[in-house]
Amino acid sequence: MLKIRLRRMGAKKAPFYRIVVADSRAPRDGAFVEELGYYNPLSNPIELTVNNEHAVEWIKKGAQPTDTVRALLKKSGAIE
Repeated sequence: MLKIRLRRMGAKKAPFYRIVVADSRAPRDGAFVEELGYYNPLSNPIELTVNNEHAVEWIKKGAQPTDTVRALLKKSGAIE
């Protein structure tokens, strides 16, 4: 099963996340199928960039977003 989830990047105590489509069995920072965008919670205001068209396509194909990613996709306008 494919998941749309966050992949942690950045330094210790300075997280930066990429929003990716990955197999649910793959490790958090492991292999992924496609990168959909990024999220930086430490900047003020937060940085959120998502390719909404690709996100909607992956959801239609059956990819399940995690709860956090679902909230971010709502914020970006990809889903309602």
